[in-house]
Amino acid sequence: MTFVVTDNCIKCKYTDCVEVCPVDCFYEGPNFLVIHPDECIDCALCEPECPAVAIFSEDEIPSGMENFIELNAELADIWPNITEKKESLPDAEEWDGQPNKIKHLER
Repeated sequence: MTFVVTDNCIKCKYTDCVEVCPVDCFYEGPNFLVIHPDECIDCALCEPECPAVAIFSEDEIPSGMENFIELNAELADIWPNITEKKESLPDAEEWDGQPNKIKHLER
C-alpha cells in the first residue's frame, strides 16, 4: 500500500510532508507534488503533516480521486525528487480547498 497526493495539493504545493519522509519518495512538479508508489513504505508520517489535507492512503482515497493513484505513479517517474521543505506557492492559501483543481495541473 502507498500514500497518494490528491487534487487539493494542486496550486498549493506545501512541502511539510517532504520534510518528514524517511525514504525521500516525493517528486516535485511546477505546482503539485506526487509520491512514488514503489518507494513509499506506508509509514503514514506525511499524511498528518499536509496542511491541505491532500494525502491519503491508497485504500482511503476519497471517491472521485482514484485517478490520482495512476497520476502519482506516472509523474513520479518524470519529475525530480524533492527532499527538503520549500516555500509554498505564493497564492496557496487562496487555492487551498478549491474543488476540481486537476485542470490547473502543470506538467
